[in-house]
Amino acid sequence: MGSPRRHPLLVPALLCAVVVLWARPTTADGDAGGAGGGEPEAGAQVARLYQDAAVATRQYEEGRREARVREAEMRRLDGLLERERSESAVLRADLGRIARAQYRQGGGLPFAAQLLFADSPEDLMSEQHTLLRANLAVEHAVSRSRRAESRLAADESRAASQWQALERRNAQLDTVKRTIQAKLDQARVTLQGQADASAAAGACRGAVRLDQPASELSELRTTGRAWVAPVESYELSAGFGSGGERWAHRHTGQDFAVPIGTPVRAVGAGTVVKVSCGGAFGMEVVVEHPGGYYTQYAHLATVAVDQGERVAPGQWIAQSGTTGNSTGPHLHFEVRVTPELGSAVDPVPWLEERGVVVNLGGGVEP
Repeated sequence: MGSPRRHPLLVPALLCAVVVLWARPTTADGDAGGAGGGEPEAGAQVARLYQDAAVATRQYEEGRREARVREAEMRRLDGLLERERSESAVLRADLGRIARAQYRQGGGLPFAAQLLFADSPEDLMSEQHTLLRANLAVEHAVSRSRRAESRLAADESRAASQWQALERRNAQLDTVKRTIQAKLDQARVTLQGQADASAAAGACRGAVRLDQPASELSELRTTGRAWVAPVESYELSAGFGSGGERWAHRHTGQDFAVPIGTPVRAVGAGTVVKVSCGGAFGMEVVVEHPGGYYTQYAHLATVAVDQGERVAPGQWIAQSGTTGNSTGPHLHFEVRVTPELGSAVDPVPWLEERGVVVNLGGGVEP
């Protein structure tokens, strides 16, 4: 970001946008699947709050970056002002030195008397002319320096005022962000409670149609990407083939540690061949892809698709949770050569063969 005056209305506009997001209703629309009798659909609510929190965080970070730019500009101006003040002090000292020199050379006598007592009137005239020019030069320099001081002081004051205003607005943005996060945390608790009840009953509550931003799928179509990671940002936990007391043999997939309610994406185009609740995998979705491969998404909190439905790369098909045989919120992602358990292949190199690099240290998909 460049000049501190580049976007004078940026933060106020962003603040207004975030406040609108914060204030809007957070219950699901009447046509959301899985909720009856006007009951708020927790999955749709979490999805909206998840986006609102992301927007609020982005706007807050943009405001913080703008504040840092303005603070740096204020410090730069402060340095320039200090330099101008130092130069003014030197110039004023020079002016005093010239005045003292004039006095020592007879500046206290009338000019006619100086001519009478001078050894050489011509030399006196030359010296007077030289001193006059030097005096004028220093006076002009002092005047310029003082004007520069005044301008810099005004700029510094303006930069400080803008920086302080941004800090106040950022404090407001932070309050909005924290309020949205608190609502999101509560909605996640509700969502997981509903998911646990469905998993215990062995019956899904029905597809929750999530309001996925159209821009996400449009971007994928524009870039021509046929494959994506199952979640956009993540930390990896249990990997393929790892041991653990919760598995009969070896871990059959790759776990992505993500918060409850995180949108889960179809990694590629395909057809939903299984939607189920209950059992070790809790809520799960299985998608068949061209070429004879199947992907499984397990331990979900909601499903957003129905069996037999066609899905596109990157389409939201579920939300992560911790149903079934799970010790904490995560997505269990598995790649198989059949729809059923027992034919899994390592999903990380499988994705990498399709141009999706999974950062083993965790990360955010570019």
